[in-house]
Amino acid sequence: MISLKFCVKNCNLKEGVNVKIARQTKIRQLISERIVETQDELANLLTEDGFEVTQATISRDIRDLKLTKITTSDGRQKYIVLQNKVINLNEKYIRVLQDGFVDMDRAMNTIVIKTLAGMANAVAAAIDAIEFDEVIGSIAGDDTIFCVVRTEKDAVSMMEKLSKIINNHFKNI
Repeated sequence: MISLKFCVKNCNLKEGVNVKIARQTKIRQLISERIVETQDELANLLTEDGFEVTQATISRDIRDLKLTKITTSDGRQKYIVLQNKVINLNEKYIRVLQDGFVDMDRAMNTIVIKTLAGMANAVAAAIDAIEFDEVIGSIAGDDTIFCVVRTEKDAVSMMEKLSKIINNHFKNI
């Protein structure tokens, strides 16, 4: 697989759509993997990866990607992608999650969700319908769901989101 850095410097991408897509993909990766507090910091990280950017380019990318800043637990600011789909939290899916859920635990990037007997398929379908970005896929039995997410960090985030939904605090997801 060719690295993005290699491709930007060596694949003869013309300034335009291809470079914009590659740059915005890199921005999403950077803000998901680390705390990026400022446009200058983001520009420096992109430059290190071979992208030629200006402050105006960064501003447009932030607007296009719908990035926003949040305050972290240690008081720092960081960019995140604003989820404009406000997680498709239809009442039916919320009710299925709340009614069927019993417990959950994780092992690395796999979340094991225990449900009432016969409810695992319905709960897994509700999780799929909500379209969590972290979820790669899930397998449901009678009362157990194996939900595979991208990373261990995503597993923790996903469990927090599920807990909020189950405890009726889903407006803060």
